[in-house]
Order: sequence, then structure tokens, then C-alpha cells
Amino acid sequence: MGERPQGSASGRARSVKELQGRVKSILERLGEQYPDPRTALGFKDPLQLLVATVLSAQCTDERVNQVTQKLFQSYRTAEDYAKAELGRLEEEIRPTGYFRQKARTLKGIGQHLLDRFAGQVPQSLEELVSLPGVGRKTANLVLSEAFGIPGIVVDTHVQRLARRIGLSAGRDPVRIEFDLMELTPRQEWSKLCNLLIWHGRRTCVARKPRCGRCVIRELCDYPDKTDVV
Repeated sequence: MGERPQGSASGRARSVKELQGRVKSILERLGEQYPDPRTALGFKDPLQLLVATVLSAQCTDERVNQVTQKLFQSYRTAEDYAKAELGRLEEEIRPTGYFRQKARTLKGIGQHLLDRFAGQVPQSLEELVSLPGVGRKTANLVLSEAFGIPGIVVDTHVQRLARRIGLSAGRDPVRIEFDLMELTPRQEWSKLCNLLIWHGRRTCVARKPRCGRCVIRELCDYPDKTDVV
């Protein structure tokens, strides 16, 4: 990888080697604080996780889990979603918001899975992003959590923390994804993202981050640190 300089959120250029060391320390410290970092979405199989992730757009994981607890009793296969009555499905997922678009997406995914993948959720990024409404974030989440295949999941928390900590100067999620891939051992990709997500929810929140209790405070380039705990 060499010593290509990378701009941090504070504007200070750091070498790839320095940033790799920073990532190693972040993994160690946050790993102690969040010993089992996994998605908060409830699921029992890849299809359930795919559906839950679609529903999680602009919605909390807690609300999604409330909805899917009942939804998954009625919809068990790709065929169930493909053949779902649209109006009924909309009402069943209404609490997650944007329910009309999400219902159409779920029906489309179900049909696509039947037509191209024998009703099974595929295990490659390229095939997953071919599904209606599925982008790299959703695909990487399904790969890492359902199949154990390392992936970088760049949600709003990861975007915010990657820039604050100085791991990426990018604003585009794909740029951030590839920056983190370069700085992190492949076997740690999923772990790093889950740790950043949990830390973003508990401590490094969007407004008034709780820097006073942050275990990686001195590893962070964020210029507007607070003493909030």
C-alpha cells in the first residue's frame, strides 16, 4: 500500500501506515467496550436479514424488529414476497415509514430471487446489488452478518465517525468504504464497522458527541470535541 498520504477530517495528512496503526488501536479499545458487536436487526436467515435491512432505511432498528416479529411469521420465502398483495404488505410494514416504496422493493426482490437465484439469497456482492433497491451497504451487511463474508458497511454512523476520526476525507459512501478497506485487515472489516456503528449510537452521536467518555478520544481528529459525558 505504500505511504500514500490521506487527508484527515482536520485537514492533517497522515500516511496509510499511521492510519492502519490508528485502526488497530480503535479495534482494540472499542472491542473492549463492545465485546460482541453485531447488527441490532433481528433475523434467523439471510432472507430475513435482507428484508429487515430494506425496512431499516429511515427507521430505527427497534421499530423494524417490532414489525418483523410478526411479518416473518407470514412471509417465509422469496415466493411469499413475490406473490404478496401489495396493499396488505404496505399496511404490515407501514410503521417503518416509506412503506409504499419498501413494499414494492420487497416484492421486486422476491420476484428477482425467484427468477435468477432459485429463491435463495445470493452470496456475492455483485449478485446482491443486482436486486431491486439493494445497494452496497445492504449487500455488505447481508454478506457479513448472514454469511460471515467480510464486508464494509457504510451507514450514517460509519460515515460520520470515519471522517471525525480521520480515517477518510471522503463524503461518498463508496469512497469511505474503499478507504476503510485499505486501512483494515480483511478479517476485521465487519468488526470495525459494527464497532463504529455502536460507538456512533452510544457515544459519538451526530449532535453534541459525548467526547468526555470516549475511549478513543485522543485517536480522533474531530476539532469540535466536547466534555459531554
